[in-house]
Amino acid sequence: MVQATHLRWKLEVPDPQEEALCAWLDEEGSSAFYREADPPRACFAYFPPGQAVPDPVGLGRFPGVVLLEAEAFGDEDWLAKSREGFDSFKVGSRFHVRPLWDDRPGPEGRIDLVVNPGLAFGTGGHETTRLCMELLEELGAEKRLEGPILDIGSGTGILSLAAFLLGGRQISAFDIDPDCGPAMDELIQLNAHLLKGAKPYDSFVGTLDHPRVAGPYPGLLANILLVTIQDLLPRMAEVSAPGGWLIASGILAECTDEALVSLAAQGFRPDKVVKEGEWIAILATRVAA
Repeated sequence: MVQATHLRWKLEVPDPQEEALCAWLDEEGSSAFYREADPPRACFAYFPPGQAVPDPVGLGRFPGVVLLEAEAFGDEDWLAKSREGFDSFKVGSRFHVRPLWDDRPGPEGRIDLVVNPGLAFGTGGHETTRLCMELLEELGAEKRLEGPILDIGSGTGILSLAAFLLGGRQISAFDIDPDCGPAMDELIQLNAHLLKGAKPYDSFVGTLDHPRVAGPYPGLLANILLVTIQDLLPRMAEVSAPGGWLIASGILAECTDEALVSLAAQGFRPDKVVKEGEWIAILATRVAA
């Protein structure tokens, strides 16, 4: 019997290239993509049997991306290979994140989040997601998550789920990527042990102009690229409640000044900047017009 052949690429990917590379691999038929949470933080892309694999020459459009290894393997190795490189880890002072195949509970006193690593952005492993979760912890401790809260470009919905588990309510999450709709639903199912029947957020696929975006929102989450944040800031200012908070991330540290100026120009007063690696997250307050 001839076994189906899977292919895995192991890649070195500079942080600024990760999102664009992930989108390209998705278009080229990759079935999963994720980055290791711990150093050296290699990225892995998987291609299922029968899928034409892109020419590695195409990686040249992404500066600094290097194909470290291309490995083929049969069905019997697929599960083990697909799980390599993603282990459980802690985020902030409250959360423990583990992949769905890891049945070991998190440390006592931490919220035990379960994720399915895949193409939808938001497993807690990326610096920007962790920074946003840490800022949510601070807001939760200050009782500032009462809602409504809007999660813009939510990916898997992990930030919305974290906000809910920290006391947030009336949370809406959306993304323009159709793959994120099922991913947001799956995240709720994977964390039924925490939710006990509660629905942490309403989710939909769409844009900031979707009819379900109402406002005003005392809380906004936007873990997306800076250029996208800049494009959306006028609309974000419209739906933000005066005095409301905004957590903005997906921003390279080298662009900190540009991000702060852009926020201030649209009426968001930067209150705090946190940094991890090459990335930052900003906590800002909507100044009354």
